[in-house]
Amino acid sequence: MSDETIRRELRTLEDQGVVIREHGGARLATLVFEGPLNQRMEENADAKLRIARAAAALIPDGSILFIDSGTTSIFIAKQLVERRGLTVITNSLQVANDLGAINGNRLFLAGGEMDYDYRAFSDHQAQAYVRGFTPHLAILSVGAISLDRGLMDFHPGEAEMSRIAYATSKRILLGADATKFGRYALLQTAGLADVDILVTDQPLDEPYARAFAHAEVVVA
Repeated sequence: MSDETIRRELRTLEDQGVVIREHGGARLATLVFEGPLNQRMEENADAKLRIARAAAALIPDGSILFIDSGTTSIFIAKQLVERRGLTVITNSLQVANDLGAINGNRLFLAGGEMDYDYRAFSDHQAQAYVRGFTPHLAILSVGAISLDRGLMDFHPGEAEMSRIAYATSKRILLGADATKFGRYALLQTAGLADVDILVTDQPLDEPYARAFAHAEVVVA
């Protein structure tokens, strides 16, 4: 087999998310699948808490927010319980429980068929409801971050919720711990250039620092 044939096949496999090409070769991409919410809330909890505290410091009273149902977003919501006068749009039952009916907040909860693993609503009815809002800031989680494939997620409904948020929100705050970088998920949601604020728990490697040079990067 010729070198060019090998390179061509590796490019195809990389496009499919099966391998990650490196200098002089390639390695298998790590495909990670998500478990139920209570399990995911315990994964990298210390990092998510640091991210949440740093992200919450950027959000003033009176903000109009969309908050998705990802675990990092839920951690951030829990750090906003002292804020006053928030308007919160969410598809997460947990976020609604944490921020609804306190401190003069207004809460808009997307409805539809509940996904019990996510404790969230992300079917077509919920998507149509969320699409009608124009929040100042969307607080989003992510399943995976790749230099070549951008931002990715695992759940089709949640991926579409993220796409809606990227399209309708004035600014995007993405909370992502270090384990999310350099891995693949099932569905692309947005490009790295679509993030306005990245809050993470470790300094970025040089390639990712360049990729997020346009954004405000906060290391918790």
